[in-house]
This record gives sequence, structure tokens and C-alpha cells, in this order.
Amino acid sequence: MNADPAPTATANPRPLTAAGRVPVRAATSADAEGIIRMRSAHVLSAPLDEEWIRRSADELAPRLAPAGDARAFVVDTADGAMAACALGLIHPVLSAPAYPRGLAARVHIVATHPGFRRRGYARAVVTTLLEHLADAEDVTLFEVHASVEAQPLYRELGFTGSPALMRMTRLPAATASAPENGSAWMPPEQYAETVLKATAFACVHFTDQDGRPLQLHSVYSPGHPWQMVGGTMDHGERPFETAVRECREETGLTVSGPPRLLATVYGLPGAQWPYSTIGMVFDGGRLTAEQIRGITLNPREHDEVRVLPLAEWEALMPARDFARLSAVEEARSTGVAAYFGTWDWGNE
Repeated sequence: MNADPAPTATANPRPLTAAGRVPVRAATSADAEGIIRMRSAHVLSAPLDEEWIRRSADELAPRLAPAGDARAFVVDTADGAMAACALGLIHPVLSAPAYPRGLAARVHIVATHPGFRRRGYARAVVTTLLEHLADAEDVTLFEVHASVEAQPLYRELGFTGSPALMRMTRLPAATASAPENGSAWMPPEQYAETVLKATAFACVHFTDQDGRPLQLHSVYSPGHPWQMVGGTMDHGERPFETAVRECREETGLTVSGPPRLLATVYGLPGAQWPYSTIGMVFDGGRLTAEQIRGITLNPREHDEVRVLPLAEWEALMPARDFARLSAVEEARSTGVAAYFGTWDWGNE
């Protein structure tokens, strides 16, 4: 609920201009049905029937009033229909340094009519909604359940986390203390929401006695059919510990130290994964033919072990995978660890 008894949304909405060109106005109770119909037609997987549209609109209308807990902004078409809308619901939370007024808001609906997409309307209504909630309603904690397609916009606006729950905090300028160097201090839990989020993995690179790279064939990742031995780090693990554990789980082999780093791998988030990726590839050495024959695969992850000369791997894997494998091979031959910084998601 809105903690301030004074009205914070005008009864006669005034046009705003987001990004200097998109006319955005504040919604009123009269817009409730239009917002619900936009949600039904362009957000939900199955549209609402007329009874549910009426019931939802009747519920939303009083909440859009100045004393209510809902705020929305819309872009109208030339004939007065609704081209885009964004709805936020304000709710109380326990006060904390990052939430001094004890108010949070969930971005509940963002919808654009298909005929008006690619014009910046979604960005305009969302940006205006966030600015209004922060400046006029004193909301400092924002949450949104985003689609994978929409997450780049929310990340650009300051949200972090996975699409299932993205969060952002905005402290009013008056509550942020600025030291002499000009940077504002934030409580650790608030600052943690603003920094890069990344997943980490660790791999072991094996070859046979003739120096031919060994790869495992994936049963779950058609985009990366041939893979090094390795996987995602568990909580509390260090990278080499992950490499040793994954190697044991995926092949039955035991790797002993000391660890020798062959490559550091970094990738930006994309449509396939919402986080950056950081990985380390360690040298597992040369395996004998007997050791290779003795590999025991986890059938839930891999179904084949193959050893080939490096050049022959190029035709069997995406270009980016082969480039990484080539960098790891060069690092082993030169003794200089590689930096492979283009392991981005969704760029095949």
C-alpha cells in the first residue's frame, strides 16, 4: 500500500515524454480495463475470458486511484487505443538501510501491442514508471519477473538477477552519503545487488599419448556437442576442486595436483543464459590408451569418448568451441596460459 495519504498521481494525466520522443501519460482508474486487456492479449499464455477481464478490471480500477497501491503509465495510439502500458504494484517491506521508507514495487505488467513494437514504447513506459515510483512514491526496492527476451532492457535499467526474479534498489539522493571522491556509499547488501553476477565452471583438458585432444559427447547440449571434462562450481568449492570432482563424476578418473592452469574463459550473458560466465581450464596431462578405455561415462551427461587430432575437431563443433579448444592446446604447447574472452551466450 502507498504509505503517503496525499495523492501522488494526478487525476487528469498529463503527457510525458520518455527519451525525448515517446508521449507517455499516467494511467487513471478509467484505464483499468485497457490495461487488463493488454495483459490478457499480450502477456498471458492463455487470454482471459470476458468474465475475468471484468473482474480484474473492477479490482484494478480503485487501486489506480491516488490513494491506491497501483501506478501505471501508458502510450496511446492516434485513435485513443492503448499501444503500450506498464503497471507497478507498491507494497510494504521491513525498513532497512536499502529500503528506508519500507516500500517496494513489483513491475507487474509490461505490454506492447504487436503493431507498435520496435518503437521504444516498452522502454518509455517502464522508465517513466520506475522514475515515478522512485521520485514520487519513495520506492527504493524494485522487482520484476522478466522474460528472457526482456532481461537486457531491465539489466540496462539497473536490475540484476535471473529473469525469474530481477531486483534493483534506488536510494534517494538525500539518503546517500557521498565521500570526497564523489562515489556514494551503499550498504553491502544493496551494493551486492548492483554488481556483476556470474556463474563459474572448471574443466580438465586431456590428450592421449600422441597429443590428440580428448572430448566427451554431450547428451543434453546440441549447441555444444563435444565438451571438455568439467562443469559448474558448487557452493564453497575452489576452481581446481570443481575440476577434480567433475572429472571423477564424468569419467571415473582422479586428477592430482598441483593444478596447472591452461586457460581462463569469460563470456557475456545472452538469450540462452542470464549471467556472465567465468571458467578455468586445467591441464589433466596425457592419458594412456588403457586409461582412455577405462573411462566410465555418466550416461545422463555423456555417451561417447573420442580422441582426434586438433584439426579434425573443427568440423565436429561450433566455431567458438573449436577456438576455445585451439587456445587451450596452444597454451599447453607454449606454457603460457590463454585468456579466451569471447565465450558469450547466444552468439553461435
